[in-house]
Amino acid sequence: YGHCIVAGIAREPLKVKKSMSEKKVEKRSRVKPFIKMVNFNHLMPTRYSVELDFKPLGITPEVVANDAKRTEARKAVKKLFQERYTAGKNRWFFSKLRF
Repeated sequence: YGHCIVAGIAREPLKVKKSMSEKKVEKRSRVKPFIKMVNFNHLMPTRYSVELDFKPLGITPEVVANDAKRTEARKAVKKLFQERYTAGKNRWFFSKLRF
């Protein structure tokens, strides 16, 4: 079947206030990513996109199928998302979906 590898955010960062300590701000600013294979029929195209390059990470279907390799790939994706979040780019991507 036609499929693609999807990387996204499983848990978004929490709100941060000025009065919070440095340690608490760092903990609340964490991003929890996910990686999974999805059938094309289950994807919904939207006008939103995030320009991130996952090619250097080497994420392939074999990596997604293997638990140990998927964990390493998830850590690499987390690093990319964390850098993007701390830079303040694509704020909408790191917010909770409201339906």
